[in-house]
This record gives sequence, C-alpha cells and structure tokens, in this order.
Amino acid sequence: MSTLSRKETRKRRQKRVRRKILGTPEKPRLCVFRSQKHIYAEVIDDVAGHTLVEASSVSKALTSQIGKEAGNTKGAAMVGKAIAERAVTAGIDRVVFDRNGFLYHGRVKALAEAAREGGLKF
Repeated sequence: MSTLSRKETRKRRQKRVRRKILGTPEKPRLCVFRSQKHIYAEVIDDVAGHTLVEASSVSKALTSQIGKEAGNTKGAAMVGKAIAERAVTAGIDRVVFDRNGFLYHGRVKALAEAAREGGLKF
C-alpha cells in the first residue's frame, strides 16, 4: 500500500468533481487553478471545448495592478473581480464553479467571493 502525493490526491478530487460538473453555453464552467505564486481562472464551454474568458495574476493587464500580491488572497480577489467583469462584458452572468480539486479555502475562496461580488452567479 503506497501513499499518494498531494498532486495525486488533488487529481483524484478533480476527476470526482468533473464527473458531476459540465459547462454548457448557457451556464459555462468557471475553473480555478492555483500555483505557489499565481492564480488562474477561466470560463469554459465544455460542449464546444472553448475558453470563453480568462484572467490570471500573470496576465499583462493585471500584473501592474497586482504587483507582488499575486500569491495571496488580495491578488486572488483582484483576479476574481477581473474574471467577473470580463464574463459580464461577454454576456455571461451564470456559471458553474469548478475548484479543480483545490480546497474551498484561502485564495480559491477569495477568488470565488470576488467573482460573486462582480456579478457572477454560481
């Protein structure tokens, strides 16, 4: 019996959640990925297989605003606000939230709450 690494357990949670969640054109999937230094968010239409809107802490538009706060909750909140603005501009107001196997805590939670405040409905 072997122990699984953090990455392997996250991938298992991700597969378990993805079986239940599907992004449609009417209600696309808001997928979040966090690394040690940055956070990324995409709104995806799984039926067509296209990314509709994206925002991240490494994008040129947000890097100047975020600065050194890319890896903390303040930076995640800025990315959440940006993804909400871009989605509402694209005509998307309802999404399905996909935490991508990460715990709903810290940066993931900050991004989700900022996206809700920005006008997205989960």
